[in-house]
Amino acid sequence: MTYLNYPESVLLEKGALDTAREVTEQPGLWRRTADKFFRESGAIGHFLEMAGRESDGILLTGAGTSAFIGLSLQGSLFRQTHKITRAVATTDIVSHPHYYFNEGQAPLIISFARSGNSPESCAALELADRLCKKCYHLIITCNAEGTLANYQSPNPVYVFILPPEANDKSLAMTGSYSCMLLSGLLVAYIDQREFCQTQIRLIIAAAEKMLAEDLKTIRQIAELNFQRAVFLGSGPLFGTATEAALKVQELTDGQVICKAESYLGFRHGPKAVIDETTLIVYFFSNNDYVQQYEQDLLHAMKIGNKTLFQLGVSEQRIGAKELQEQIVMGVDASEMIAEDFLPVCSIIPGQLLGFFKSLHSGLRPDNPSISGAISRVVEGVNIYPDPGSLNIKK
Repeated sequence: MTYLNYPESVLLEKGALDTAREVTEQPGLWRRTADKFFRESGAIGHFLEMAGRESDGILLTGAGTSAFIGLSLQGSLFRQTHKITRAVATTDIVSHPHYYFNEGQAPLIISFARSGNSPESCAALELADRLCKKCYHLIITCNAEGTLANYQSPNPVYVFILPPEANDKSLAMTGSYSCMLLSGLLVAYIDQREFCQTQIRLIIAAAEKMLAEDLKTIRQIAELNFQRAVFLGSGPLFGTATEAALKVQELTDGQVICKAESYLGFRHGPKAVIDETTLIVYFFSNNDYVQQYEQDLLHAMKIGNKTLFQLGVSEQRIGAKELQEQIVMGVDASEMIAEDFLPVCSIIPGQLLGFFKSLHSGLRPDNPSISGAISRVVEGVNIYPDPGSLNIKK
């Protein structure tokens, strides 16, 4: 068996088998995730209908990679529900709960977690239960045995457990991230099953195309001597850029310093990071209006320090001489992926770049942290009583 053009025996020797398999198996796992969601859609829909009547806003939360899911979803959920939607990491909620919760609120909190065992996961929900008038908890997790999946609340809770294969074994989240992101989109579009089925078919085709045709290109880019990497994305693709930056930084054990930014935001200071050791990855929208801003930034890169390499990731080919290489995901130009669903498949090049760069750096992608500074489940986080909530009724 081969994964990402490596024999299984070689991957096992290099400490890379789990990561390679989990990246490769994502398209099929998206289908299984969607099938499970649709089987539960009646119950999920009933819960969301109940929450919709009483909630006054939506909060998307998680820690690390799981928090970045919300960055890609907040616009979709706002447009579909017309409720103010915010992406706030549990790591922010736990330290400053009163910035996000008060006794006059009744939020719908959608929590994302691979293991559900990070200390902040349940602590954030406990704070919400204590500080808010009422909460609705929709928990989306990959681990049925995790603490979060078994969270007991005085408020209504629905737990959606992804297929077991989504619970990645490797340190860096890949399939777990994309499957939870897809689940969040299915929540946003829960009343549009036919539309969702079409989108799932398109993103699967896009991912399969990249995994079949672009491995050599991405591997060659990964073997360039870049020490910095900048990932750009706007709207839902800002979450993709943020996750891709973390993937490369994690999988190279910090040997490559990474940054994520929006196209317009990049002009306002962050562009100073560019030097001759910098790789830039552009995640392009397929929205013509948005692409105007993206193209302007691309042309503006002629001014200032030169980069080492510029890579574009897009559904259809972008006419841009500035790019040294493009990854084109689209299979059929007559069928476009909806912009909201684009992040699910767009993350594949970022995952591959991190994987190949990790191997090229002599690391073991399944567990690239030499010092043990990062681990699959964060440990050693103390959760302290919130002094401002001690007199709040429970």
